[in-house]
Amino acid sequence: MTVTQQRRGRKIMMTPGELDEFLTSQRTCRVATVSADGAPHVSALWFAWDGTSLWLYSVVRSRRWAQLRRDPRVAVVVDSGEEYDQLRGVELSGRVEFVGEVPRTGELCAELDTAETLFARKNFGLDEMPHDGRHAWARLTPERIVSWDFRKLGAV
Repeated sequence: MTVTQQRRGRKIMMTPGELDEFLTSQRTCRVATVSADGAPHVSALWFAWDGTSLWLYSVVRSRRWAQLRRDPRVAVVVDSGEEYDQLRGVELSGRVEFVGEVPRTGELCAELDTAETLFARKNFGLDEMPHDGRHAWARLTPERIVSWDFRKLGAV
């Protein structure tokens, strides 16, 4: 994973610890995929962050899933804040990998243990992941990360 050194934004980029805290605490991301004709498509999705990878849990009969299966390139934005001096966020980009059965029915898959535990606790308040036979996992281990935290502007 490469955390991009942002020329103009070095003073407002998140530290690795801030990045982990932010991605662990946020629930919703915006996922940008590419359609067959090259047009962008952006959709909101819940996710889990394990400190290295962003885990996307998507409906497999969605436009997003079909586009990722055809072209695994993706950009994801997680952001928060209402006022200008409170804006912060992260853009992660790279290629997704599909993990586990499609759709996910709960077959044993050690590679998903951490992601499913994190996701279930954060989004459902459960210790085990409920499986509905409609979703599956895509893992983004980012090739590039860009972050910003405008709350640091007062200290600049």
